[in-house]
Amino acid sequence: MKAGLAILALGAGLAAIAATTPSMPAQTSVRNILFTVDITGSMNVRDYGPPQAPHSRLEAVRRRLPALIRGLPCGSRAGLAVFAERQSFTFFRPVEVCANYTPLAETVEKLDWRMGWDGDSRISSGVNSALRFAAADDADLVFLTDGHEAPPLPHGGRRPMRNEGDVGGLIVGVGADRPSPIPRHDERGREIGFYRMEDMVHGARIGAPSPTASAEPGFHPRNNPYGEADLSGSEHLSALRAPYLEAMASEAGLGFARLDDPSLSARLMADTRAIPLAGRRDLSPFFAIASLAALVSTLLVNRRA
Repeated sequence: MKAGLAILALGAGLAAIAATTPSMPAQTSVRNILFTVDITGSMNVRDYGPPQAPHSRLEAVRRRLPALIRGLPCGSRAGLAVFAERQSFTFFRPVEVCANYTPLAETVEKLDWRMGWDGDSRISSGVNSALRFAAADDADLVFLTDGHEAPPLPHGGRRPMRNEGDVGGLIVGVGADRPSPIPRHDERGREIGFYRMEDMVHGARIGAPSPTASAEPGFHPRNNPYGEADLSGSEHLSALRAPYLEAMASEAGLGFARLDDPSLSARLMADTRAIPLAGRRDLSPFFAIASLAALVSTLLVNRRA
């Protein structure tokens, strides 16, 4: 009986300690990340989900990104930007993720292609501008895109990547490997079908012509140095351009992962810079568990008695 009372008193003492929310000094690692989402037209391609009810790439980002933010440790900071045309635009600079999770998640869920200010898509320019914005806040970058360039790049290729701020992070590839049609919308933003081959430009008419341009139909060295190669092709279809994005990421000093990679959260933590943060570790759960164990022990002792 006395043993039971002693254990019960111990449990009560442990519960009282737990109620005071005891803590001890601790250091954690947090992150500071600018998430940038491609909202250009190809992100409307529906190549996620079951064939009978597919959803768009942008919808896939809206579903996955809040979970990535929620997985960051408290004390981390996250900002949000969008990409269209040739530049990224920051909605808000990085804020603490736990205190501001609801506005962060709800803003992500409201992202829409109609926010875009132009129909072009120059991915390398968008990544470069996002790198500058991230560097200004000493943040890392997670850039989510399918890699679809519109209009096609000139023969000389894309612009070089410039990561002068030594920004870490990831380019996250969005979309399937198999090409799918790009939805088309009217001037009111209503979907009216899909783009056809004749609706699109399939080659660049800026920069130096390709070495094979002289063999193209309609070629003229002065009046039409590009020929008519831009009149047919597959630019009305879109697939994830993973090798292109991997090369871009490597040149910029970033990692690459796919949106549907089960280890995406781990990749994000591995490819972004860990920032030491001094804090305190809450010890009340340990005292509460010990108090509960003492209570159970008291019941067992009394039952045997």
